[in-house]
Amino acid sequence: MTALHASRELAVSVAEKLKLYAQPQRLMILSCLLAGERNVAAIGAATGIGQPALSQQLAELRRAGLVAHRREAREIRYTLADEGVASCVRTMEAVFGSNIPGTSASAPVPPRAAAPGIAHFAQTP
Repeated sequence: MTALHASRELAVSVAEKLKLYAQPQRLMILSCLLAGERNVAAIGAATGIGQPALSQQLAELRRAGLVAHRREAREIRYTLADEGVASCVRTMEAVFGSNIPGTSASAPVPPRAAAPGIAHFAQTP
């Protein structure tokens, strides 16, 4: 695996993918699908997203390869496309979800000792 700092092309590709996650309705849909396969009505009920916007966002998520779908009789059922998408959404919930009312905050991460020659604020956890 190539580190992002070593490949401009990879960094651009990842930034473009992250733009797909950076839309509130899409993120809500992806989070809803963490619980498993859902039809459009169940996604709408869980997220409060109206039908036209929900259909538009699901289409965008399908085009981007973030969700998969299958037809069952007259309804379409959606799931996350793969474990990578699920892992990304779970990570965002873990990192940012502690500020959501009704959720428990995660344990604070203890600070690391500064490596020689690197300012403490410049280190990654």
